[in-house]
Amino acid sequence: MKVVVVAEYYPRAGDPVLGVWAHRQAVAARDAGADVRVLVLHRPLPPLAALRQPRRATLDGLEVEYVRFLAPPRPLSYGAWGAWAAPSLALALRALKRSFPFELIHAHYAVPAGDAVRRARRPEPLLISVHGGDVLHTVERSATARRAVQRTFAVARLVLANSSGIERLCRAHGASASRVLHLGTDLPPGPAARAEPPTLVTVGHLIARKRHADVLRALALLCERHPTLRYEIVGAGPERERLGALAGALAIAARVTFHGQLPHEQALAVARRATVFVLPSVNEAFGVAYVEAMAGGVPAIACRGEAGPEEIVAVGGGSPEEAGIKLVPAGDPEALAAEIDALLLDEQRRRALGARARETVAAHFTWERCGRETVAAYEAALK
Repeated sequence: MKVVVVAEYYPRAGDPVLGVWAHRQAVAARDAGADVRVLVLHRPLPPLAALRQPRRATLDGLEVEYVRFLAPPRPLSYGAWGAWAAPSLALALRALKRSFPFELIHAHYAVPAGDAVRRARRPEPLLISVHGGDVLHTVERSATARRAVQRTFAVARLVLANSSGIERLCRAHGASASRVLHLGTDLPPGPAARAEPPTLVTVGHLIARKRHADVLRALALLCERHPTLRYEIVGAGPERERLGALAGALAIAARVTFHGQLPHEQALAVARRATVFVLPSVNEAFGVAYVEAMAGGVPAIACRGEAGPEEIVAVGGGSPEEAGIKLVPAGDPEALAAEIDALLLDEQRRRALGARARETVAAHFTWERCGRETVAAYEAALK
């Protein structure tokens, strides 16, 4: 089958990590038997950035075209970006069809990618992957954004959600046919050597909902009991200055390393040599970062009640201990510190938890499995 993937978040010259999961799923689907091409909605800012991003690239053997569009500033207009992107996307799809007679369009996110496809009025079936943002954030931006999401769900042949919680929200917003499809990670040959001294690691964009500040406060509470404990943060974002100031105010700045954004493989290496992976994020639809660390035999800590971590627990055996990911209350640095403390003090339990984490990923969250299930979803959408 021939499939065109349409995505806004996708690796590009200026940000090779952006949307790397969408690219890896496209590669996994290709490896599972689909013939795949990719169109990326590219809004260059400033406009001169268009000169730095080639219109075409080949990434891991996939042909990728960057479709430029202009739109008003993001905060107030994001829900309407599909309308702005649709004209150039329609031209790109029409041109691609001549050389690559695709049968199906797979859009990542209802807005703007799915909405742009809808407005392009293509006859091919539309399949949409929802990674959380559509139903957790975009629908709350404005009535325009909510209508765009709902109208796009209404025309989709199939909606793929990254967790059961997100699937329920998709149905609440108009998806009539949906299924859960988990993203994945590579499974390394074995656990990496653990960092010394003991180290906590978080990989994630530096934004408030990821709650890096809770880990900093937990670290401050643990200083006396664990005098060599360190914290490494991988990621960039608007919270960087505030987090650095907080580390200074808590007198733990010497224990904290801000790596900034790293190439994906380097970020994986940092996560997989951690003693414990810690990401007490909220509004977490899935969280590929958890399973990427867990694949290396690293136990993870997340927040109770979040769709992604709860999904990992559910498919990993039904309890946090069986799945290899511990859950703590959101916004509670004291509870987070207590869980970290318990894992640091009990090496045998920590190793057992890490082994179960790796087993959970091997059974449920590999790219090979994701590729097979993606192709099965394509086949279902084409019936």
